[in-house]
Amino acid sequence: MIPIASVRPARRLSAFAALAGLAAAPAVQAQSPSAGVSLSPVVVTATRFDQPLTDALPFTTVLTREDIERSQALDVPALLQREAGVAFANNGGRGKSTSVFVRGASTRQVLVLLDGVPLNKQDASGSVSLEHVMLDAVERIEVVRGNVSALYGSAAIGGVIQIFTRRAGDTPRATLLAEGGSEGSGHGTASADGRLGATSLAGGVSYDTTDGHSAIDPDQLPGANPDRDGYLNRSAWASVAHRFAPDQTLALRVHHSDGRFDWDSAFGAPSDDHRGRTVLDSLALSADNRYTDDWRGVITLSQVRDDNRNHVTGDFGYRDRYESRTRLLGWSHRVALNADWAVTGGLERQRQEVEVDDGFGGLYDRRRDVDAAYAGVEGRAGPHALQANVRHDDVEGSGRKTTGLLGYGLDLTAAWKLTASVSSAFNAPPLGYLHAPFFGNPDLDPEEAHSAEVGLQYATRDAEADRSTLLRATLFRSRVRDEFEFDFATSRFENIGRTRNHGVELAADLRAAGIDWRAGLTWQDPENEETDARLLRRAKRFGNVGARVDFGAWDVGADLRASSARQDVASDGSSVRLGGYALLDLRARWRLAAGWQLQARIENVADRDWQSVYGYPQAERSAFVGVQWQPLR
Repeated sequence: MIPIASVRPARRLSAFAALAGLAAAPAVQAQSPSAGVSLSPVVVTATRFDQPLTDALPFTTVLTREDIERSQALDVPALLQREAGVAFANNGGRGKSTSVFVRGASTRQVLVLLDGVPLNKQDASGSVSLEHVMLDAVERIEVVRGNVSALYGSAAIGGVIQIFTRRAGDTPRATLLAEGGSEGSGHGTASADGRLGATSLAGGVSYDTTDGHSAIDPDQLPGANPDRDGYLNRSAWASVAHRFAPDQTLALRVHHSDGRFDWDSAFGAPSDDHRGRTVLDSLALSADNRYTDDWRGVITLSQVRDDNRNHVTGDFGYRDRYESRTRLLGWSHRVALNADWAVTGGLERQRQEVEVDDGFGGLYDRRRDVDAAYAGVEGRAGPHALQANVRHDDVEGSGRKTTGLLGYGLDLTAAWKLTASVSSAFNAPPLGYLHAPFFGNPDLDPEEAHSAEVGLQYATRDAEADRSTLLRATLFRSRVRDEFEFDFATSRFENIGRTRNHGVELAADLRAAGIDWRAGLTWQDPENEETDARLLRRAKRFGNVGARVDFGAWDVGADLRASSARQDVASDGSSVRLGGYALLDLRARWRLAAGWQLQARIENVADRDWQSVYGYPQAERSAFVGVQWQPLR
């Protein structure tokens, strides 16, 4: 495995990524509750069609627009780092290269979707540009943990993170926000949505900037430039949906993010300057139609483009470019057999492309097609619930894979439910792993995985208080074979890795003693199966406990995040230990008259020193204040 600290951010290239979730996005957009409604959330990603969260058999989390606004988080990693089973490693601050781990699976084994389109890149980094997706543009996020290739195809080994951009709610909304704070940070956004007859419109823009801090600690890695490494992001989004009939909707959604960042490398001279830019564009056109009372179909045509460029000065300076595109055409269906049972199915065609100039003579321009067919059945008989899915993927140049998922639920009482599932998954080699000059290996086979989990869920709803309680404990076990690793003996990627992980995840969302609590805790043991060594940058124990109280015009909250120690690799290849940490964040909102609101937050209140990648420090204590105006809500 190559540590991300030693891989230039440029290598977060482009790519045609794993198939997935095309129709899921329009399904959620048409059916999900508007922001601010505290009914049991609707989730799509667990089955590809909408269902109540409490009915989902895989361990699933939903974060609504209301959750996003209350958190005051700015980007996707800042929000998701509070969820059970989800962890991140970051190369030194906002906008820097960020890896995500779900149940110990690496970034390339976690499928990330933006409005149903895969964001996973196909270069030799296998990364995702999550750090450039600003939450101003996001309506909701769903996280499904565990192997779900039977629903979404390649890369869904650790799970699926599905991001839905903003769209119109049931009532008109408008927001203006300005914020400033530590490290020369400034943030602003303007958005609005509403309806004109049968047409729904939404759109907005955001601007985010920070001077940052030195991405590398020069005391640990003296070859780095000690100057501040800032970040600038400009984002825009738009959505238009027209309902031609009660059960016929055509929707178009567009998202643009332009992130410019300074970064540091452990290799080079302190005077070297490193600058990068990632432009992320997505477009999704969907038609959601109900052909009969029992038959619903969704057609989606979508594309994501990820263009990353870097410029490094100095004796070994260079310019590079990594561009990828994912085009996706899909048709999915859900047919209700009766009130309790339904079958689902669909077809997908994906075109994956990557074009690379690594700045050192490594040029390649590759593309491939991925065809897939999938089917499923879901329903219940009395206290018994069942979900069964199967999918067949034909990945050009990498062969064919069939994956499956079987889930079972048993209602023990009206509130308690037992769940269990077994599943298989695969991950096709990214195009860069196959074709990158000097170290690509065209003979790589896909990674393969199997997992099993057992869960216990408690769910109730207090209609009078308009509040739900959801508790979940999940035991899981997974194994991955034929993992891609760089083999120094052959100087290329090989199928030589085998990993395993088992553990327990606890999640809670409830109100007690007049306080809203949200917690996620994980105990796990992610290991290299052949050496028994801990996987790099994965903690055995980590979690978050959040508390929020709303009284009068005030909304006050706190989050405590903690992690045990992790192992990493220094620039000279030696093993190093990353110490554990506990971080406290505080936040508050004060609602004034006429839609005005003041907000503030303090991150890392105790000013702890901590790192998620060796040599790359995270921010010290930081404070931010802002003002928001919502004339329509």
